[in-house]
Amino acid sequence: MPTLQQLRYLVLLDETLHFGRAADRAHVTQPTLSAQLAALEAKLGLQLVERSRSRVLMTPEGHEIATRARRILREVDEIAELSNRGRQPLGGTIRVGVVASLGSYFLPLVIPDLHASHPSLRLYVREGVSADLMTRLDEGTLDLLFIPLPVRGSELETARLFREPLLAVAPNDHPLAQLAIVPRERLRGETILSLEPGHKLHEQVSQICADTGAEISLDYGATSLDTIRQMVGMGLGLSLLPALYVRSEVQPNRLVTARPLSGPQPFRTVGMVWRRRAPRAEEYAELAQVLRRILRDTAPEVTVID
Repeated sequence: MPTLQQLRYLVLLDETLHFGRAADRAHVTQPTLSAQLAALEAKLGLQLVERSRSRVLMTPEGHEIATRARRILREVDEIAELSNRGRQPLGGTIRVGVVASLGSYFLPLVIPDLHASHPSLRLYVREGVSADLMTRLDEGTLDLLFIPLPVRGSELETARLFREPLLAVAPNDHPLAQLAIVPRERLRGETILSLEPGHKLHEQVSQICADTGAEISLDYGATSLDTIRQMVGMGLGLSLLPALYVRSEVQPNRLVTARPLSGPQPFRTVGMVWRRRAPRAEEYAELAQVLRRILRDTAPEVTVID
């Protein structure tokens, strides 16, 4: 039968399609990883990998076995988690995924107080887009996500944390920057910069543009909020950015100004998502309560949701 180590090597190769990178992630030498995968192929009597000088490809059988191996490894990890459960609540390592439009300014608000109250807790953080993070959560390579809601999935549990307003951001020399509140109708005909498709924030900003008659830019899809801020500062358009990001990066900036919109203020709901049957599910619900308490003290810009 395959060993767990061999299955881990196969999963890493399936993810990287590169022997060297897979070996680095496994913290072994490339010859060791190659030899173990060759031994796995011999045990199974199957070719799992197509090898050439220029690239590595998984055979259909190799990819299918790697997919099943992820589930097996997740179950093994959850057995280890179960053994620690109860002895060290909210301790150890939690593998966290966070969308790129949130992590760089949300986590710094909560981590100092979280570390002070739970010093044995460690967060391994991976940034990405929602779809990729959801896949990693399903595969078991991540335990918990901080992500805009709602999300779909019958096997998922969610906890709402806060509602975060979206603010209009304009260059300082733009007429809208001189207003205390931007009337929604003033966005008509304006070019709005946003994150590229695939981000939930892009979907929400696109809907606001459709409602107000603004035009979302299809030429300058950005991969980060910082890029959007810089393009707004250079006069390429306006944007709608989350309030916590505005507090962190826009208010200290001299090139752009943020203003609320009139009428019902647009917002996004941010929460936590985890697998319903995860062995630490009760701890994740407890973590949500801890984070809500911290946010009440550190983030007056948002509305905490109990």
